[in-house]
Amino acid sequence: MISQTRAIVQQSLDALLEDQSFLPEVTGETRKKAFTSMTSILSTPNHIHKSFLRILLENGKVERIPAFRVQHNNALGPYKGGIRFHEMVNEEEVVNLASLMTLKNALHDVPFGGGKGGIIINPRDYSEKELNLISRKYVQYFSDVLGPDKDIPAPDMGSGEREMDWMMAEYKSIQPGLPYRGSFTGKSVVNGGSLGRREATGKGVFFTFRYLVHDFVRDQKGFLQKTDNVFAKTALGFENRPLTIAVQGFGNVGSVAALEAHQSTHLQNKVVAVSDRNVTLYNADGLDIPALVEFTMKNKGDLPTTDEQLNDIEVTAEIQDREEVLYLDVDVLMLAALEDQVHKDNVEKVKAKIIVEGANAPVTTEADKHLSDNGVIIIPDILANAGGVIVSYFEWLQGRETQYYTEEQVFNHLYEKMKSTMDTVLPLFFGDPFPLRQNCYIHSVMKLSTVLYRQGKLY
Repeated sequence: MISQTRAIVQQSLDALLEDQSFLPEVTGETRKKAFTSMTSILSTPNHIHKSFLRILLENGKVERIPAFRVQHNNALGPYKGGIRFHEMVNEEEVVNLASLMTLKNALHDVPFGGGKGGIIINPRDYSEKELNLISRKYVQYFSDVLGPDKDIPAPDMGSGEREMDWMMAEYKSIQPGLPYRGSFTGKSVVNGGSLGRREATGKGVFFTFRYLVHDFVRDQKGFLQKTDNVFAKTALGFENRPLTIAVQGFGNVGSVAALEAHQSTHLQNKVVAVSDRNVTLYNADGLDIPALVEFTMKNKGDLPTTDEQLNDIEVTAEIQDREEVLYLDVDVLMLAALEDQVHKDNVEKVKAKIIVEGANAPVTTEADKHLSDNGVIIIPDILANAGGVIVSYFEWLQGRETQYYTEEQVFNHLYEKMKSTMDTVLPLFFGDPFPLRQNCYIHSVMKLSTVLYRQGKLY
Protein backbone atom coordinates (compact mmCIF):
# COMPACT_ATOMS: atom_id res chain seq x y z
CA MET A 1 0.00 0.00 0.00
CA ILE A 2 2.79 2.44 0.84
CA SER A 3 4.54 1.74 -2.48
CA GLN A 4 1.26 2.43 -4.29
CA THR A 5 0.99 5.92 -2.79
CA ARG A 6 4.63 6.70 -3.48
CA ALA A 7 4.31 5.54 -7.08
CA ILE A 8 1.30 7.78 -7.77
CA VAL A 9 2.98 10.76 -6.08
CA GLN A 10 6.10 10.20 -8.20
CA GLN A 11 4.03 9.94 -11.40
CA SER A 12 2.35 13.23 -10.47
CA LEU A 13 5.69 14.92 -9.83
CA ASP A 14 7.08 13.62 -13.12
CA ALA A 15 4.08 15.05 -14.99
CA LEU A 16 4.43 18.43 -13.27
CA LEU A 17 8.18 18.56 -13.89
CA GLU A 18 7.50 18.46 -17.63
CA ASP A 19 4.67 21.02 -17.37
CA GLN A 20 6.52 24.33 -17.72
CA SER A 21 3.34 26.28 -16.92
CA PHE A 22 3.60 25.00 -13.34
CA LEU A 23 6.08 27.05 -11.29
CA PRO A 24 7.40 28.65 -14.50
CA GLU A 25 9.91 30.72 -12.52
CA VAL A 26 11.77 27.52 -11.55
CA THR A 27 13.83 26.32 -14.51
CA GLY A 28 16.78 24.17 -15.52
CA GLU A 29 18.82 22.38 -12.86
CA THR A 30 17.08 24.35 -10.13
CA ARG A 31 13.76 22.87 -11.25
CA LYS A 32 15.12 19.33 -11.18
CA LYS A 33 16.53 19.85 -7.69
CA ALA A 34 13.23 21.30 -6.45
CA PHE A 35 11.28 18.30 -7.71
CA THR A 36 13.84 15.89 -6.26
CA SER A 37 13.31 17.65 -2.92
CA MET A 38 9.54 17.23 -3.28
CA THR A 39 10.00 13.51 -3.82
CA SER A 40 11.99 13.22 -0.60
CA ILE A 41 9.58 15.34 1.41
CA LEU A 42 6.40 13.57 0.30
CA SER A 43 7.81 10.03 0.42
CA THR A 44 8.85 10.19 4.07
CA PRO A 45 7.13 11.36 7.27
CA ASN A 46 8.48 14.15 9.43
CA HIS A 47 8.16 12.06 12.61
CA ILE A 48 7.28 8.52 13.66
CA HIS A 49 6.37 8.22 17.33
CA LYS A 50 5.83 4.77 18.80
CA SER A 51 5.51 3.31 22.25
CA PHE A 52 4.10 0.43 24.25
CA LEU A 53 1.12 1.40 26.40
CA ARG A 54 1.32 -0.28 29.80
CA ILE A 55 -2.21 -1.41 30.68
CA LEU A 56 -3.40 -3.11 33.88
CA LEU A 57 -6.27 -5.37 32.81
CA GLU A 58 -9.27 -6.08 35.00
CA ASN A 59 -8.04 -9.67 35.50
CA GLY A 60 -4.89 -8.29 37.17
CA LYS A 61 -2.51 -8.96 34.28
CA VAL A 62 -0.31 -6.26 32.78
CA GLU A 63 -0.29 -5.88 29.00
CA ARG A 64 1.97 -3.72 26.86
CA ILE A 65 0.14 -2.61 23.73
CA PRO A 66 2.03 -1.21 20.68
CA ALA A 67 0.85 2.25 19.62
CA PHE A 68 1.88 4.74 16.94
CA ARG A 69 1.51 8.40 16.02
CA VAL A 70 2.91 9.33 12.62
CA GLN A 71 3.25 12.97 11.58
CA HIS A 72 3.78 13.10 7.85
CA ASN A 73 3.79 16.75 6.80
CA ASN A 74 2.57 20.04 8.28
CA ALA A 75 3.27 22.51 5.48
CA LEU A 76 -0.43 23.38 5.24
CA GLY A 77 -1.22 23.38 8.97
CA PRO A 78 -1.30 21.18 12.10
CA TYR A 79 -1.03 17.42 11.60
CA LYS A 80 -4.48 15.81 11.38
CA GLY A 81 -5.62 12.21 11.26
CA GLY A 82 -7.53 9.48 13.05
CA ILE A 83 -6.45 6.89 15.58
CA ARG A 84 -7.17 3.35 14.42
CA PHE A 85 -7.98 0.65 17.01
CA HIS A 86 -7.39 -2.61 15.12
CA GLU A 87 -5.38 -5.80 15.53
CA MET A 88 -3.89 -5.46 12.02
CA VAL A 89 -2.41 -1.99 12.60
CA ASN A 90 1.29 -1.75 11.74
CA GLU A 91 3.84 1.02 11.29
CA GLU A 92 3.89 0.86 7.49
CA GLU A 93 0.11 1.16 7.32
CA VAL A 94 0.05 4.17 9.67
CA VAL A 95 2.82 5.90 7.70
CA ASN A 96 0.90 5.41 4.46
CA LEU A 97 -2.38 6.63 5.93
CA ALA A 98 -0.64 9.72 7.30
CA SER A 99 0.72 10.51 3.84
CA LEU A 100 -2.76 10.04 2.37
CA MET A 101 -4.07 12.57 4.89
CA THR A 102 -1.48 15.11 3.72
CA LEU A 103 -2.64 14.67 0.13
CA LYS A 104 -6.33 14.60 1.04
CA ASN A 105 -6.19 17.85 2.96
CA ALA A 106 -4.27 19.49 0.12
CA LEU A 107 -6.83 18.29 -2.42
CA HIS A 108 -9.77 19.71 -0.51
CA ASP A 109 -8.04 22.93 0.62
CA VAL A 110 -8.34 22.00 4.29
CA PRO A 111 -5.65 23.86 6.29
CA PHE A 112 -4.22 20.77 7.98
CA GLY A 113 -1.25 18.53 7.40
CA GLY A 114 -1.28 14.76 7.46
CA GLY A 115 -1.03 12.54 10.52
CA LYS A 116 -2.32 9.17 11.67
CA GLY A 117 -2.37 7.02 14.78
CA GLY A 118 -2.85 3.38 15.57
CA ILE A 119 -3.19 1.02 18.53
CA ILE A 120 -2.74 -2.70 17.89
CA ILE A 121 -5.80 -4.15 19.60
CA ASN A 122 -9.14 -5.71 18.76
CA PRO A 123 -11.43 -3.43 20.81
CA ARG A 124 -13.96 -6.26 21.12
CA ASP A 125 -11.47 -8.08 23.35
CA TYR A 126 -11.41 -5.35 26.01
CA SER A 127 -13.92 -4.06 28.55
CA GLU A 128 -15.11 -0.47 28.52
CA LYS A 129 -12.94 0.27 31.55
CA GLU A 130 -9.87 -1.19 29.79
CA LEU A 131 -10.58 0.79 26.60
CA ASN A 132 -10.86 3.93 28.71
CA LEU A 133 -7.43 3.22 30.20
CA ILE A 134 -5.93 2.46 26.76
CA SER A 135 -7.30 5.74 25.40
CA ARG A 136 -5.98 7.78 28.32
CA LYS A 137 -2.58 6.06 28.20
CA TYR A 138 -2.30 6.92 24.51
CA VAL A 139 -2.67 10.61 25.35
CA GLN A 140 -0.23 10.33 28.27
CA TYR A 141 2.45 8.72 26.11
CA PHE A 142 2.05 11.12 23.16
CA SER A 143 0.92 14.32 24.92
CA ASP A 144 4.10 16.21 24.01
CA VAL A 145 3.36 15.99 20.28
CA LEU A 146 -0.43 16.49 20.38
CA GLY A 147 -2.40 19.71 20.66
CA PRO A 148 -4.89 22.01 18.86
CA ASP A 149 -2.11 23.73 16.90
CA LYS A 150 0.30 20.77 16.66
CA ASP A 151 -1.45 17.46 15.94
CA ILE A 152 -5.20 16.86 16.17
CA PRO A 153 -6.36 13.21 16.29
CA ALA A 154 -9.85 11.99 15.39
CA PRO A 155 -11.74 8.67 15.32
CA ASP A 156 -10.87 5.95 12.84
CA MET A 157 -11.64 2.28 12.48
CA GLY A 158 -12.48 0.82 15.90
CA SER A 159 -12.71 4.18 17.68
CA GLY A 160 -15.44 6.79 17.96
CA GLU A 161 -16.73 9.77 19.89
CA ARG A 162 -16.51 7.90 23.18
CA GLU A 163 -12.75 7.42 22.83
CA MET A 164 -12.27 11.02 21.65
CA ASP A 165 -14.16 12.30 24.72
CA TRP A 166 -11.88 10.24 26.98
CA MET A 167 -8.78 11.45 25.18
CA MET A 168 -9.74 15.11 25.24
CA ALA A 169 -10.46 14.87 28.98
CA GLU A 170 -7.02 13.33 29.56
CA TYR A 171 -5.34 16.00 27.44
CA LYS A 172 -7.13 18.70 29.47
CA SER A 173 -5.88 17.20 32.74
CA ILE A 174 -2.29 16.90 31.44
CA GLN A 175 -2.20 20.41 29.96
CA PRO A 176 -4.12 22.54 32.52
CA GLY A 177 -4.87 26.07 31.46
CA LEU A 178 -4.18 25.47 27.76
CA PRO A 179 -6.86 25.43 25.02
CA TYR A 180 -8.18 21.90 24.73
CA ARG A 181 -11.44 21.81 22.75
CA GLY A 182 -9.57 21.55 19.47
CA SER A 183 -7.14 18.91 20.70
CA PHE A 184 -9.35 16.10 19.37
CA THR A 185 -12.19 16.07 16.87
CA GLY A 186 -14.98 13.59 16.41
CA LYS A 187 -16.08 14.16 20.01
CA SER A 188 -19.66 13.94 21.24
CA VAL A 189 -21.70 17.10 20.73
CA VAL A 190 -21.97 17.69 24.49
CA ASN A 191 -18.15 17.76 24.65
CA GLY A 192 -17.75 20.28 21.85
CA GLY A 193 -18.14 17.92 18.90
CA SER A 194 -19.86 18.93 15.69
CA LEU A 195 -23.32 17.85 14.68
CA GLY A 196 -23.07 15.55 11.68
CA ARG A 197 -19.48 14.39 12.32
CA ARG A 198 -20.35 10.69 12.61
CA GLU A 199 -22.28 10.69 9.33
CA ALA A 200 -19.90 12.99 7.46
CA THR A 201 -17.66 10.41 5.77
CA GLY A 202 -20.54 8.24 4.58
CA LYS A 203 -22.50 11.24 3.33
CA GLY A 204 -19.42 12.49 1.49
CA VAL A 205 -18.90 9.07 -0.12
CA PHE A 206 -22.40 9.08 -1.55
CA PHE A 207 -22.25 12.77 -2.48
CA THR A 208 -19.15 12.36 -4.66
CA PHE A 209 -20.85 9.53 -6.56
CA ARG A 210 -24.14 11.42 -6.88
CA TYR A 211 -22.46 14.60 -8.01
CA LEU A 212 -20.46 12.81 -10.70
CA VAL A 213 -23.27 10.73 -12.25
CA HIS A 214 -26.09 13.25 -11.74
CA ASP A 215 -25.04 16.91 -11.35
CA PHE A 216 -21.86 16.89 -13.43
CA VAL A 217 -23.20 14.68 -16.23
CA ARG A 218 -26.36 16.82 -16.45
CA ASP A 219 -24.49 20.12 -16.52
CA GLN A 220 -21.64 19.00 -18.80
CA LYS A 221 -23.50 16.62 -21.10
CA GLY A 222 -22.49 18.47 -24.27
CA PHE A 223 -18.82 18.40 -23.33
CA LEU A 224 -18.97 14.71 -22.37
CA GLN A 225 -20.66 13.73 -25.64
CA LYS A 226 -17.95 15.40 -27.71
CA THR A 227 -14.94 13.86 -25.99
CA ASP A 228 -13.65 10.40 -26.88
CA ASN A 229 -12.65 9.83 -23.24
CA VAL A 230 -13.62 6.28 -22.25
CA PHE A 231 -14.68 7.38 -18.75
CA ALA A 232 -17.08 9.93 -20.23
CA LYS A 233 -18.85 7.13 -22.07
CA THR A 234 -19.14 5.18 -18.82
CA ALA A 235 -20.62 8.17 -17.00
CA LEU A 236 -23.13 8.92 -19.77
CA GLY A 237 -24.26 5.30 -19.65
CA PHE A 238 -25.70 5.86 -16.17
CA GLU A 239 -27.86 8.83 -17.13
CA ASN A 240 -31.60 8.65 -16.40
CA ARG A 241 -31.84 4.99 -15.51
CA PRO A 242 -32.16 2.99 -12.28
CA LEU A 243 -28.84 2.10 -10.68
CA THR A 244 -28.05 -1.00 -8.64
CA ILE A 245 -25.62 -0.51 -5.76
CA ALA A 246 -23.67 -2.88 -3.52
CA VAL A 247 -21.93 -1.67 -0.35
CA GLN A 248 -19.04 -3.54 1.27
CA GLY A 249 -18.78 -2.65 4.95
CA PHE A 250 -21.71 -1.58 7.11
CA GLY A 251 -20.02 0.49 9.79
CA ASN A 252 -20.12 4.26 10.22
CA VAL A 253 -19.18 4.85 6.58
CA GLY A 254 -20.91 2.06 4.70
CA SER A 255 -24.21 2.15 6.57
CA VAL A 256 -24.53 5.92 6.12
CA ALA A 257 -23.61 5.74 2.43
CA ALA A 258 -26.13 2.93 1.92
CA LEU A 259 -28.84 4.91 3.71
CA GLU A 260 -28.06 8.01 1.62
CA ALA A 261 -28.33 5.92 -1.55
CA HIS A 262 -31.57 4.32 -0.37
CA GLN A 263 -33.17 7.68 0.42
CA SER A 264 -31.78 9.73 -2.48
CA THR A 265 -34.28 11.68 -4.54
CA HIS A 266 -31.70 12.65 -7.17
CA LEU A 267 -31.05 9.15 -8.50
CA GLN A 268 -33.13 6.03 -9.02
CA ASN A 269 -31.00 3.95 -6.67
CA LYS A 270 -31.61 0.42 -5.53
CA VAL A 271 -29.23 -0.90 -2.85
CA VAL A 272 -29.29 -4.61 -3.64
CA ALA A 273 -26.46 -5.82 -1.41
CA VAL A 274 -24.59 -4.92 1.78
CA SER A 275 -21.92 -6.80 3.69
CA ASP A 276 -19.89 -6.80 6.89
CA ARG A 277 -17.21 -9.01 8.45
CA ASN A 278 -19.65 -11.91 8.63
CA VAL A 279 -22.03 -11.93 5.71
CA THR A 280 -23.36 -10.50 2.44
CA LEU A 281 -27.10 -9.82 2.22
CA TYR A 282 -28.59 -9.66 -1.29
CA ASN A 283 -32.00 -8.83 -2.71
CA ALA A 284 -32.33 -8.03 -6.43
CA ASP A 285 -35.41 -5.92 -5.68
CA GLY A 286 -33.57 -3.81 -3.11
CA LEU A 287 -32.88 -4.16 0.61
CA ASP A 288 -34.67 -2.43 3.47
CA ILE A 289 -31.65 -0.36 4.53
CA PRO A 290 -33.34 1.54 7.41
CA ALA A 291 -34.35 -1.78 9.02
CA LEU A 292 -30.81 -3.14 8.67
CA VAL A 293 -29.32 0.03 10.15
CA GLU A 294 -31.67 -0.26 13.13
CA PHE A 295 -30.71 -3.93 13.59
CA THR A 296 -26.96 -3.16 13.62
CA MET A 297 -27.46 -0.41 16.20
CA LYS A 298 -28.95 -3.00 18.54
CA ASN A 299 -26.46 -5.79 17.76
CA LYS A 300 -22.96 -4.34 18.20
CA GLY A 301 -22.77 -3.24 14.58
CA ASP A 302 -23.33 -6.68 13.04
CA LEU A 303 -25.78 -7.45 10.22
CA PRO A 304 -28.25 -10.34 10.51
CA THR A 305 -26.62 -13.68 9.75
CA THR A 306 -29.61 -16.06 9.89
CA ASP A 307 -33.03 -16.32 8.24
CA GLU A 308 -34.57 -16.14 11.70
CA GLN A 309 -32.96 -12.76 12.39
CA LEU A 310 -34.06 -11.48 8.98
CA ASN A 311 -37.61 -12.66 9.59
CA ASP A 312 -37.68 -10.95 12.97
CA ILE A 313 -37.08 -7.57 11.35
CA GLU A 314 -39.15 -8.41 8.24
CA VAL A 315 -36.26 -8.04 5.82
CA THR A 316 -36.13 -10.20 2.70
CA ALA A 317 -32.59 -11.11 1.70
CA GLU A 318 -30.45 -13.97 0.46
CA ILE A 319 -27.54 -14.78 2.80
CA GLN A 320 -24.20 -15.14 1.00
CA ASP A 321 -20.51 -15.27 1.91
CA ARG A 322 -19.07 -11.89 2.87
CA GLU A 323 -16.74 -11.72 -0.17
CA GLU A 324 -19.61 -12.16 -2.66
CA VAL A 325 -20.56 -8.49 -2.41
CA LEU A 326 -17.49 -7.71 -4.54
CA TYR A 327 -18.54 -9.87 -7.47
CA LEU A 328 -22.24 -9.11 -7.90
CA ASP A 329 -23.54 -7.87 -11.25
CA VAL A 330 -24.25 -4.30 -10.11
CA ASP A 331 -23.67 -0.84 -11.55
CA VAL A 332 -21.93 0.61 -8.49
CA LEU A 333 -19.72 -0.91 -5.80
CA MET A 334 -19.00 1.17 -2.70
CA LEU A 335 -16.01 -0.14 -0.74
CA ALA A 336 -16.23 0.89 2.91
CA ALA A 337 -14.34 -1.88 4.71
CA LEU A 338 -10.56 -2.47 4.68
CA GLU A 339 -7.67 -1.87 2.29
CA ASP A 340 -6.67 -4.25 -0.53
CA GLN A 341 -10.14 -5.73 -1.08
CA VAL A 342 -9.93 -5.67 -4.89
CA HIS A 343 -6.58 -7.03 -6.05
CA LYS A 344 -4.91 -8.85 -8.93
CA ASP A 345 -6.31 -12.23 -7.88
CA ASN A 346 -9.98 -11.22 -7.85
CA VAL A 347 -10.29 -8.15 -10.06
CA GLU A 348 -11.45 -10.21 -13.06
CA LYS A 349 -14.59 -11.13 -11.10
CA VAL A 350 -15.58 -7.50 -10.33
CA LYS A 351 -18.47 -6.42 -12.58
CA ALA A 352 -19.33 -2.92 -11.32
CA LYS A 353 -18.62 -0.03 -13.71
CA ILE A 354 -18.26 2.57 -10.94
CA ILE A 355 -16.32 1.93 -7.74
CA VAL A 356 -16.40 4.39 -4.86
CA GLU A 357 -13.62 4.11 -2.26
CA GLY A 358 -15.15 4.79 1.13
CA ALA A 359 -12.26 2.94 2.78
CA ASN A 360 -8.58 3.83 2.41
CA ALA A 361 -6.81 2.03 -0.46
CA PRO A 362 -9.37 -0.77 -0.98
CA VAL A 363 -8.20 -1.22 -4.61
CA THR A 364 -4.57 -2.21 -5.22
CA THR A 365 -2.35 -0.69 -7.91
CA GLU A 366 -2.64 -3.69 -10.24
CA ALA A 367 -6.42 -3.87 -9.88
CA ASP A 368 -6.75 -0.11 -10.33
CA LYS A 369 -4.92 -0.25 -13.67
CA HIS A 370 -6.95 -3.24 -14.89
CA LEU A 371 -10.26 -1.60 -14.03
CA SER A 372 -9.30 1.80 -15.43
CA ASP A 373 -8.09 0.22 -18.68
CA ASN A 374 -11.58 -1.27 -19.01
CA GLY A 375 -13.37 2.04 -18.53
CA VAL A 376 -14.34 1.53 -14.88
CA ILE A 377 -14.61 4.84 -13.04
CA ILE A 378 -12.95 4.68 -9.63
CA ILE A 379 -13.78 7.57 -7.30
CA PRO A 380 -10.65 7.35 -5.15
CA ASP A 381 -10.37 7.48 -1.37
CA ILE A 382 -8.52 10.81 -1.46
CA LEU A 383 -11.65 12.35 -2.99
CA ALA A 384 -14.56 10.22 -1.78
CA ASN A 385 -13.91 9.68 1.93
CA ALA A 386 -12.75 13.17 2.89
CA GLY A 387 -16.07 14.07 4.56
CA GLY A 388 -14.74 13.12 7.98
CA VAL A 389 -11.69 15.36 7.92
CA ILE A 390 -13.65 18.24 6.37
CA VAL A 391 -16.23 18.18 9.16
CA SER A 392 -13.41 17.68 11.67
CA TYR A 393 -12.07 20.99 10.39
CA PHE A 394 -15.49 22.55 10.96
CA GLU A 395 -15.48 21.10 14.49
CA TRP A 396 -12.01 22.52 15.13
CA LEU A 397 -13.19 25.94 13.94
CA GLN A 398 -16.35 25.80 16.05
CA GLY A 399 -14.30 24.92 19.13
CA ARG A 400 -12.00 27.90 18.60
CA GLU A 401 -14.89 30.30 18.02
CA THR A 402 -17.25 28.65 20.56
CA GLN A 403 -20.01 29.10 18.00
CA TYR A 404 -21.70 25.99 16.68
CA TYR A 405 -23.37 25.12 13.39
CA THR A 406 -26.69 23.36 12.95
CA GLU A 407 -26.57 19.92 11.34
CA GLU A 408 -28.02 21.39 8.16
CA GLN A 409 -25.29 24.04 8.07
CA VAL A 410 -22.60 21.38 8.59
CA PHE A 411 -23.82 19.27 5.68
CA ASN A 412 -24.31 22.30 3.43
CA HIS A 413 -20.73 23.42 4.14
CA LEU A 414 -19.52 19.84 3.55
CA TYR A 415 -21.25 19.55 0.19
CA GLU A 416 -20.00 22.96 -0.95
CA LYS A 417 -16.42 22.02 -0.01
CA MET A 418 -16.59 18.69 -1.85
CA LYS A 419 -18.41 20.25 -4.81
CA SER A 420 -15.61 22.79 -5.17
CA THR A 421 -13.06 19.98 -5.33
CA MET A 422 -15.14 17.96 -7.80
CA ASP A 423 -15.58 20.99 -10.05
CA THR A 424 -11.79 21.36 -10.11
CA VAL A 425 -10.80 17.77 -10.89
CA LEU A 426 -13.69 16.36 -12.95
CA PRO A 427 -13.17 18.51 -16.08
CA LEU A 428 -9.51 17.45 -16.08
CA PHE A 429 -10.48 13.82 -15.57
CA PHE A 430 -12.91 13.74 -18.48
CA GLY A 431 -10.60 15.82 -20.66
CA ASP A 432 -7.47 13.66 -20.57
CA PRO A 433 -6.54 9.97 -20.33
CA PHE A 434 -5.54 9.97 -16.65
CA PRO A 435 -7.78 8.05 -14.21
CA LEU A 436 -9.50 10.19 -11.59
CA ARG A 437 -7.06 9.08 -8.89
CA GLN A 438 -4.12 10.48 -10.85
CA ASN A 439 -5.90 13.79 -11.44
CA CYS A 440 -6.58 14.13 -7.71
CA TYR A 441 -2.97 13.39 -6.81
CA ILE A 442 -1.66 15.88 -9.36
CA HIS A 443 -3.89 18.58 -7.87
CA SER A 444 -2.69 17.74 -4.34
CA VAL A 445 0.96 17.67 -5.31
CA MET A 446 0.59 21.00 -7.13
CA LYS A 447 -0.79 22.61 -3.97
CA LEU A 448 1.91 21.12 -1.74
CA SER A 449 4.73 21.91 -4.16
CA THR A 450 3.65 25.52 -4.47
CA VAL A 451 3.39 26.00 -0.71
CA LEU A 452 6.71 24.28 0.01
CA TYR A 453 8.43 26.30 -2.72
CA ARG A 454 7.05 29.57 -1.30
CA GLN A 455 8.24 28.49 2.16
CA GLY A 456 11.75 27.99 0.80
CA LYS A 457 11.85 24.24 1.49
CA LEU A 458 12.70 22.93 -1.98
CA TYR A 459 16.39 23.86 -2.12
